[in-house]
Amino acid sequence: MKLDLNDIRGRFPILERTVGDKPLVYLDNTATSQTPREVVEAVVNMYEHYKANVHRGVHTVSQEATDMQEHTRRRVRDYINASSVEEVIFTRGTTEAINLVASSFGDRFRDGDEIILTVMEHHANIVPWQLLQRHKDIKLRVVDINERGELDLEQYKSLFNERTVLATFTHVSNVLGTVNPVKEMIRIAHEHGVTALVDGAQASPHLPIDVRDLDCDFYVFSSHKMYGPTGVGVLYGKKELLESMPPYQGGGEMIKHVSFNGTTFADLPFKFEAGTPDFVDIAAFAKALDFIEEVGLDNIREHEEELLRYTTEKIAEIPGVKIYGTAPHKSAVLSFNVGDAHNYDVGFLLDKLGVAVRTGHHCAQPLMERLGVPGTVRASFAVYNTKEEADIFISSLKRIIPMVL
Repeated sequence: MKLDLNDIRGRFPILERTVGDKPLVYLDNTATSQTPREVVEAVVNMYEHYKANVHRGVHTVSQEATDMQEHTRRRVRDYINASSVEEVIFTRGTTEAINLVASSFGDRFRDGDEIILTVMEHHANIVPWQLLQRHKDIKLRVVDINERGELDLEQYKSLFNERTVLATFTHVSNVLGTVNPVKEMIRIAHEHGVTALVDGAQASPHLPIDVRDLDCDFYVFSSHKMYGPTGVGVLYGKKELLESMPPYQGGGEMIKHVSFNGTTFADLPFKFEAGTPDFVDIAAFAKALDFIEEVGLDNIREHEEELLRYTTEKIAEIPGVKIYGTAPHKSAVLSFNVGDAHNYDVGFLLDKLGVAVRTGHHCAQPLMERLGVPGTVRASFAVYNTKEEADIFISSLKRIIPMVL
């Protein structure tokens, strides 16, 4: 199917703006994607007509708001092929979802236990486990990569032992774009009786996610990278695991009964959703899922892969440019540096030409140390980007290179 890019782009008002006197070329989609008009309208509609606290009122508006939030939960269940809505926990984002698992599931870890993770992890899948080390004498064991940016699966296999309690890894690297063989990695973990958590923040906007086919124990992702509102994330967990875990936070919504003699907790999924949720943005997230399914994930992936392939070939021809991450199976991320130029300078000058890219360590400093650089320039694509925008990016980069070298 050939995408109607004019129709798609027309649904994203920000793409009509300029930066200085240049049309905006937005290539920072790995950090956050833009939001289609129907999602924005859903947020406004909630505030104007349905703003009442959910699950707490017998009045009509509260019940309507509750229905809209729970509709999104069902949409998420279907999007990732979870077994039930009880396995879908709303959080503030991928980061909070991982912290929830680290705090609650990590409560059962014992001194001497070990966690396997990879050198390409985002800080959100490193720091929560380091915080757990304040209370538990646990060890983090790290899987390395090869020169193409692929994980060393033989090393991964060798790290398992009788003290391993968790293997946690990103589905897609936010720096290298590498799509990891997570199904195989989960299978290996389960062969050793080890729980597996997948950080799907960079996969969920680009790849079909089937948690039952993957057989992951936990899977986490964010709305704002999927054309949806900010401040909404999802923790998927197998029901039996979630039922065995203590609450992450205490307060309203997550209780059955409270007295000064003790508290009993609500059933799933509400046991992990203390306090008033962001029911406005949760409701609007359903519209983002509608958008993705309307366009089609296969169409999105094919379009983004074509843009990535075209841009990578053109950038690779530019003298002095080094690309990081050359795995054959990549998502829509292109990280590079220009000679000895600082990545910030390259990004700053590209911005003056209307091209928005990300610079720095991308919340992946251990990976940057492995690559031997302080940071990179990162261009990342979404369904609304065009070949013409790629050409503007390429010509702009050629134009600014003499200024930074």
